[in-house]
Amino acid sequence: MELMDIIESAAALLKQQGAEQAKIGMILGSGLGAYAETLENKRFVNYADIPGYPVSSVVGHKSRFVIGEKAGKTIVVMQGRFHYYEGYPQSLLSLGVRTMQRLGVEKLLITNAAGGVNTSYHAGTLMLISDHINLSGTNPLIGKNLDAFGPRFPDLSNVYDRDLRTALKALAKKHDIELEEGVYLMMSGPCYETPAEIRMARAIGADAVGMSTVPEAIAAAHCGIKTVGISLITNMAAGILDQPLSHAEVTETANQAAKRFSALVDLIVSDLF
Repeated sequence: MELMDIIESAAALLKQQGAEQAKIGMILGSGLGAYAETLENKRFVNYADIPGYPVSSVVGHKSRFVIGEKAGKTIVVMQGRFHYYEGYPQSLLSLGVRTMQRLGVEKLLITNAAGGVNTSYHAGTLMLISDHINLSGTNPLIGKNLDAFGPRFPDLSNVYDRDLRTALKALAKKHDIELEEGVYLMMSGPCYETPAEIRMARAIGADAVGMSTVPEAIAAAHCGIKTVGISLITNMAAGILDQPLSHAEVTETANQAAKRFSALVDLIVSDLF
């Protein structure tokens, strides 16, 4: 199927569940999907039920859209994402965001679990993404440009909307939620980075590292959706601490940080979006 056909099919299925009312979109990363369960009047569309849609094989990703209400607002949520390292081209990683755009979503929250590169961070730190570095080796916009979404050569100087970031930092401070701000670097995965790669990441200005988010953020910038990104630092990256890395640690830390994460997302929904 052509990308546009997949997107239109997905949007049609979601509209049947009332998603055309949504102005807010969310992508919930590893261990963070439980927030979708807090929505009211939940409706579900499995990725597997959408013709041509990828599905996630990663533990902690439920691989479905959730449509529901929070603070009187309709929200469409990707409860789990698909990844480049699962074998999908990055053009397919843009599908969720582009589907949201067809529904009328205007503001997007992208979340992820990430490794801490900044040595002042610790497991459990919440980091507002100010910018990103794409070292995945590719880009979701490679191939024929979909003119219905945006230009061939989009500007990425404000991918993570600076006005929304300024407002969110003030909100977090007002409500005593500790929120760092930094640069997210994407590697392709699925292996964790080497200590040498983490030293390089720090040298070129990264504060956190992960295997997602950048393709979706680029797609959102391409189609004009204002985006906020939040990384939950679930572990310190390779070589910082003398211990091995594991996905179990990622999910355990995410579970422990769920209350603070949920409080921050509630603020974003009620006061920012």
